[in-house]
Amino acid sequence: MNSPELRDRCAQQLLAASNRPSTLSAFVGLDGFVDEIIHVVDKRENAENYQRLPTIAKLAERLHGAAGMSTNIELVNQVIKLGGNGPIMANALASFGLRVTYLGTLGYPTLHPVFSNFAQQAEVYSIAEPGHTDALEFEDGKIMLGKHYPLKDVTWPNIQARFGREKFESKFRSADLVGFVNWTMLPYMSDVWASLQKELCPALNGRRRTMFIDLADPEKRTREDISRALQLIAGFEKYFDVVLGLNEKEAVAIGEVVGVKTSDHSPEGMAKLTAEINRLVPVSTVVVHPVTYALASSKQVVSLVEGPYVAKPLITTGAGDHFNSGFCLGKLLGFENELCVLLGVTTSGHYVRTAHSPGIKDLLQMLQNWPAK
Repeated sequence: MNSPELRDRCAQQLLAASNRPSTLSAFVGLDGFVDEIIHVVDKRENAENYQRLPTIAKLAERLHGAAGMSTNIELVNQVIKLGGNGPIMANALASFGLRVTYLGTLGYPTLHPVFSNFAQQAEVYSIAEPGHTDALEFEDGKIMLGKHYPLKDVTWPNIQARFGREKFESKFRSADLVGFVNWTMLPYMSDVWASLQKELCPALNGRRRTMFIDLADPEKRTREDISRALQLIAGFEKYFDVVLGLNEKEAVAIGEVVGVKTSDHSPEGMAKLTAEINRLVPVSTVVVHPVTYALASSKQVVSLVEGPYVAKPLITTGAGDHFNSGFCLGKLLGFENELCVLLGVTTSGHYVRTAHSPGIKDLLQMLQNWPAK
């Protein structure tokens, strides 16, 4: 699942291609959030010190005990940072050295200050105000409390009016990687996709390029909405090599929509589910990243790689987006799926340990000095 030989092969190929990321371009969108990373207090010892509520289950117990009586929950802000699947993924791609253009909801007409460093690493454009997320982080996961109302401004008419149709078409035609992420939070994303397939895609020619799509947690969207999105995603395959990215929960949800229900969450069960989604949503690659490993399916052939799991990460918000950036880097460099998955788990593994996006040198160092459990 993840041998020293595999890591060595990946490191050698990455080293040989280390000058190529700067020649590659990415066009990513369309969301944007201000993220507040928050801990929940269990016991406060004094004005400066407290014990953190460690797990989501413990919070659930606290909330359940308050039913019918009310309670007080103290939240402690850890950091305010750029957020949204798109900005985090794009920022990670820029850290690899790619030439990144980002279009999203980062402040309008003025960029929100939290994105100022991002704007120095990438070519950044915004058509709306950002959303806001309170990310409650625990040792076993996170709860994202979002305010999404500005994202309703992300429409094809607004993109053309505030960014420019010709500018969008130029980036859409030329980028080595086109990324559309956070479909769930963007109520008009499917309409944007339909417009692109009708108005821009038929004129595309030349080499096939890579398109990455991440639905984000679709639990709140209707079955009909999800089915339409999957049909549109498959429609892009005519013009791009499409990669559909999912976490474990999302994979189970998408499986249910396409008629594949599973209660087997073992690696073997997830491999079968991933292959079935790949068969029923006919795109080049379906990639799924549970917490401790990840897997990718192309033509229903599945590659599974164990990740460098850490029990107490410094940060978890954005880990999946970093996985996606590492996986896409491998795809852009022409690596086989197994190595793409390994680059994905290496990228996310570095991020959750350091709270920083890795560069190519960081990936090489981690591949060559794989962390112990």
